[in-house]
Amino acid sequence: MFRKIVFGLIWLGFLTYAFIFAPPDQPDTFELIQNLSLGNWQGINPLVIALFNLMGIWPVIYSAVLFIDGRGQKIRAWPFATASFAVGAFALLPYLALREPNQEFFGKKNLWLKLLDSRVTGLILTIAAVILVRYGLQGDWGNFVQQWQTSRFIHVMSLDFCLLSLLFPALLGDDMARRVVKNQPFFWFIALIPLFGPLIYLCVRPALPEAEVKTVLSQEQSATN
Repeated sequence: MFRKIVFGLIWLGFLTYAFIFAPPDQPDTFELIQNLSLGNWQGINPLVIALFNLMGIWPVIYSAVLFIDGRGQKIRAWPFATASFAVGAFALLPYLALREPNQEFFGKKNLWLKLLDSRVTGLILTIAAVILVRYGLQGDWGNFVQQWQTSRFIHVMSLDFCLLSLLFPALLGDDMARRVVKNQPFFWFIALIPLFGPLIYLCVRPALPEAEVKTVLSQEQSATN
């Protein structure tokens, strides 16, 4: 219950800050988002371009854990994972508040779960992130700081990126347990490196073991007899 309250308060606090205390919206915000989405990047700070695109990688990282975690939850993970592509942590925090600890995976992986569970997916995401970070480092930091101080979109997107980095360990422990990975130093190594820690994890984590539902039920019945 304490965990649920903490995530609920973080969600409410982030919402309150984003819409009340963050810098005001700028007149060109919609045009900026449209240009970023369509690839019309001329004249836009590479740091903003990189950050915007990295915010598209984060939901895929979370999906690679959420859809597996959601298999054992009373609530479905896909609405939260899907919404996170648009609003980031605003969509993921309610799931973190509502979910229960889940260190087991029952049943077979469908094609979608196999894709998310694949190390190839992690590798592709890592390569894309490296390219974006390298591109972003060519940007104007002074201009970015100025936009961070005056634009709600840039300001909240930056905080969203940081929050997504901080929240990943909330799912990491259970995902490691489902894969029978018992390595506390490895957990902290992944947890303490923003963005690339989770990406490294997706590249090296063991495949999720599968179990037929009938097999699981028979094992449980044998244990009770």
